[in-house]
Amino acid sequence: MRVDILTAVPVQVTGALELSVIRRARGLLDIRVHDLRDYAVGRHRQIDDYPYGGGAGMVLKPEPIFACLEALGSAPDEVVFLSPDGEVLTQHLANTLSLKQHLVLIAGHYKGVDQRVRDALVTREISIGDYVLSGGELPALVLLDAIARLVPGMLGDAASALSDSFQDGLLGAPTYTRPAVFRGMEVPAVLCSGDHDRIAIWREAKRVGKTLVRRPDLLEALEPPPATEG
Repeated sequence: MRVDILTAVPVQVTGALELSVIRRARGLLDIRVHDLRDYAVGRHRQIDDYPYGGGAGMVLKPEPIFACLEALGSAPDEVVFLSPDGEVLTQHLANTLSLKQHLVLIAGHYKGVDQRVRDALVTREISIGDYVLSGGELPALVLLDAIARLVPGMLGDAASALSDSFQDGLLGAPTYTRPAVFRGMEVPAVLCSGDHDRIAIWREAKRVGKTLVRRPDLLEALEPPPATEG
């Protein structure tokens, strides 16, 4: 998979690419970071300007983004703009994007991007939550991390990603490791029993219970629609 990230603050992205899961992903993914100033117009390499109609803040200009995309050399499967008013990132969406061969992530900055970029280039707009950040670099990294861990060979245990919260609509079960007793707190006996059937039943019950308490909306989404007479 190839992932191109277009950003006004490349150092914020390149630094994170040297850490943790995303650093390991660079061996399996072709991740390229593009500084929009390299595609700016004029000797001052200006990439932003005041909004038409007035108002506070600056807007990323269309020229650098169009020029950068046109210079990539291949047509991406999706051009994603990270925006607080996009569709909310979910595990299902991460799964879907992980199957693509080429993604472009546009990190907005300041007051966002010229609407013509969104109209002509962007195929998908994604939000990581109902709040506003100073730029789209962190959301782009969040999305990249969510996708990268799903790429075959990324995790030491492929089953690990399949048991994550949200993969099947439920939250994850509690997890424990050694020691079996710590400051008087014991690991549930069933997890030490070696009985994999009982353990699976225990984990499923805990997942449903946690989801019911913390995210009942997820359970409602799993319920089949009521039967209709016909």
